[in-house]
Amino acid sequence: MSEDADCLFCRIVAGEIPAEIVHSSELAVAFRDLNPQAPVHVLVVPRRHIDNAGVLEAGDAEALAGVLVAARRVAEAEGVAERGYRLVFNVGEDASNSVAHLHLHVLGGRRLAWPPG
Repeated sequence: MSEDADCLFCRIVAGEIPAEIVHSSELAVAFRDLNPQAPVHVLVVPRRHIDNAGVLEAGDAEALAGVLVAARRVAEAEGVAERGYRLVFNVGEDASNSVAHLHLHVLGGRRLAWPPG
């Protein structure tokens, strides 16, 4: 159910661009980040195009819930759920959000520094 023909992540969801898919559901798709920042670094995107977390509305609740459930399933499948993992939404240029499609980073597999960066 992609909505933006020019969006990289919509094209991955549609199967037009290859990606290493690690989870797929009715509402979300998860695939490995091409520039991993941790041993486990998976991006979870809603199938429906939403620009970013900063524009979410009440009507997006089902899509967001689908992303969060998919993130939990990814963490379980990747073996990081028990020890811990980080979920990150980046919004805007200053946060290094390079693709304008809502995506949740699932990071784990090592002790993550706090604060991040």
